[in-house]
Amino acid sequence: MTERVVEVVPEAGLHARPASKFVQTANEYDCEVQVVAPDGEGNQEGEPVDASSMLGVTSLGVGHGERVKVIADGENAVDALDALEEVLSTPEAGDEDSENGEESGGDGPDGEG
Repeated sequence: MTERVVEVVPEAGLHARPASKFVQTANEYDCEVQVVAPDGEGNQEGEPVDASSMLGVTSLGVGHGERVKVIADGENAVDALDALEEVLSTPEAGDEDSENGEESGGDGPDGEG
């Protein structure tokens, strides 16, 4: 069993797109992965949840700047932790669509006619 404490960098915390990317990444590895959020007093001993469950991950209510413990057990544990740490350390995790958001379509400001 391997574990790592990581700061959640995305502005949305572990909600919406970052949580989706986190869960997707956890499911890519052949190992059991759990994530533990701090309890109400900032201790790292909250209840662990299955990192492959979107409901479980979002139910933790982890916000930007908080630290979580990620625990992996299995053949690819270290690789899984490396990938999950990268997701949590990337400000725009799961936000690939916003990089190309300039093509919104619709009418331009100049009318012709």
